[in-house]
Amino acid sequence: MTSDPTALHIPSRRNSVSEAEWQTRVDLAAAYRLVALFHWDDLVFTHITARVPGTDDQFLINPYGLLFDEITASSLVKIDMQGRKIDDTPFEINPAGFTIHSAIHAVRHDAQCVLHTHTLNGIAVSAQKQGVLPLSQQSIFVLSSLAYHDYEGVALRDDEKPRLVRDLGDKKFFMLRNHGLLTVGSSVADAFQSMYLFETVCTIQVRAQAGGGELVHVDPRIIETAGQQARQVTRGQGAGNLIWPGLLRRLDRVDQSYRT
Repeated sequence: MTSDPTALHIPSRRNSVSEAEWQTRVDLAAAYRLVALFHWDDLVFTHITARVPGTDDQFLINPYGLLFDEITASSLVKIDMQGRKIDDTPFEINPAGFTIHSAIHAVRHDAQCVLHTHTLNGIAVSAQKQGVLPLSQQSIFVLSSLAYHDYEGVALRDDEKPRLVRDLGDKKFFMLRNHGLLTVGSSVADAFQSMYLFETVCTIQVRAQAGGGELVHVDPRIIETAGQQARQVTRGQGAGNLIWPGLLRRLDRVDQSYRT
């Protein structure tokens, strides 16, 4: 049974923002609903952000306190790089979410969306010294663009930002050790598809290790060509573009209120 976000009485922003911003709001709200649908949410304690189209210093983030299956396009909070709310909204934002995401958005202009999770399998692998292992076909795509950041406590301090962005570099998969997973994408769809892949890799690894047998590693030479293989298998469209329309149709069959 889904939540009823209309009970929160959030006024529509459909006619008060640009068409481009509204589409980004709908896609971002969909990503929150999908994270809940796939059981990657952690009550209210993770976050997905998307840059407001046409800006360098504004992005959308979840209203702190709403469950992910309650989030709508209109409830998303627009903030600047200092964490100040631009929208007139009663909702606050997660301070840890602001620290991590503002750091990445500030330097990675290709990162239109940043998605962070605290899944059980993701945290389990993040606690392993060797991190992601080359155990599956899915793992080669993650390993071809993966970075790590050591745990420094809850991400509340501005002085951690330079180390976050240094460690991420130009990668799109980011493992926060003892903490969770993070992906960046050129769109909400791309960031979500990358997280689906990242989470799948961690789940496969935990299950493979639980079997207790000797593990077979993928040849490093195969990992080196992962980018080329990905472009071939998606016919250059990008996996996000291939899967996103279908994911929205799945959501619409369950509950279309994320579009409000």
